[in-house]
Amino acid sequence: MSKEPCDASANQNQKSSFHHYIQSPEMQGKLYKRTLLIVVISQIFGGAGLAAGVTVGALLAQDMLGTDSFAGIPAALLTLGSAVAAMLVGRLSQRFGRRFGLAAGFLTGGVGAVGVVLAAVGHNIWLLFASLLLYGAGTASNLQARYAGTDLAKPQQRATAVSIAMVSTTFGAVAGPNLVEVMGRFAASIGVPALAGPFILGAAAFILAGLVFLTFLRPDPFVVAKAIADAHKKDQSPAAKESSLVSANTRGIIVGATVMILTQIVMVAIMTMTPVHMKHHGHGLSEVGLVIGVHIGAMYLPSLVTGILVDKVGRVAMSFASGAILLAAGVLSAVAPADSMLLLTIALALLGLGWNFGLISGTALIVDATNPSTRAKTQGTIDVLVALAGASGGALSGMVVAHSSYAALSLGGGVLSLLLIPVGIWYHSKHKAAKSESMSL
Repeated sequence: MSKEPCDASANQNQKSSFHHYIQSPEMQGKLYKRTLLIVVISQIFGGAGLAAGVTVGALLAQDMLGTDSFAGIPAALLTLGSAVAAMLVGRLSQRFGRRFGLAAGFLTGGVGAVGVVLAAVGHNIWLLFASLLLYGAGTASNLQARYAGTDLAKPQQRATAVSIAMVSTTFGAVAGPNLVEVMGRFAASIGVPALAGPFILGAAAFILAGLVFLTFLRPDPFVVAKAIADAHKKDQSPAAKESSLVSANTRGIIVGATVMILTQIVMVAIMTMTPVHMKHHGHGLSEVGLVIGVHIGAMYLPSLVTGILVDKVGRVAMSFASGAILLAAGVLSAVAPADSMLLLTIALALLGLGWNFGLISGTALIVDATNPSTRAKTQGTIDVLVALAGASGGALSGMVVAHSSYAALSLGGGVLSLLLIPVGIWYHSKHKAAKSESMSL
């Protein structure tokens, strides 16, 4: 009987606290900066966790299965688990806020990493597959954390906010692959297979990232953003309310999603099979770790500049640049001699850079095209499609290489990235038509 008054009192206190943010742009700005700091700290840990599965997942499966044909399965399972988790994290964030949704995803990913280590110790392939699915939740949370920084960002800051979240991932993401050999030796010293060593690092990193969100992301920026949007709706005229509903721009959502999906397919397919390709031609784990480390660095490190460019130059123009760079990466991967560390490193760096341009421009399009009443749920749904696209690319990559060649896979990925150009042209033509129509009215 006493619960209802307590709940009412808690809700009233919450509304009162949000009232200060609604009325004060200065407080909104302070919370925006504080949120970015928390996201930066969590992403440093999250990046290290993300890198473990990317670097040695395919090699671990190859070792346990004894065949190359299914070497792409770990990437597929990671991205499939990421797809399911993206939807759940998005829905949890929509209902309870970023704090709870992101913390739940990272902690689940940490449990998955522990499971991978246990699977390697017991040589249990089914436990490995199940654990990789859970591990994908950490990957999904690592990507969805980029949205947390945009909740209170002004429109001209959105891509930059995404980029700050992503550039902070670099520190952990670059360190992770370069710790492969160190973690391998540590794992061997405690009786764990060397290839499972990076997943010990991954478990600690994801759990720490989750605890950072759970402990420090208060007040929740998404909940505050919804409260601000609701307050503004009450003050709007009926015509303005209708306009705000139309601002959930379907065209922008479609184009933003397409840009991210295409770049994810190309990046995951080529990246997944590069370690296997290198191992077949005599490269050791330290060399694989170096190439993948540079690749992941190129995925995240340019983000700060990329975000500014996306905000200044435009979302679609940067998606065109993404397609051109991914084409160059595919062609160079295909023609580079297998014993050339330099050319393989440059190719994988270009692959990461092209993905970076596509992800940030696509994310900015999505944020522009949604409003807080449905934003987190929509973002989660789109990340599901992105993850499924990556799963397809990862699963098919091993089969393409097994029945054709690494060069054919790389060239195919490069050609596929050219689809970004007609998609961007379609968006521009429709956008101009809608603009001229609204002006005539």
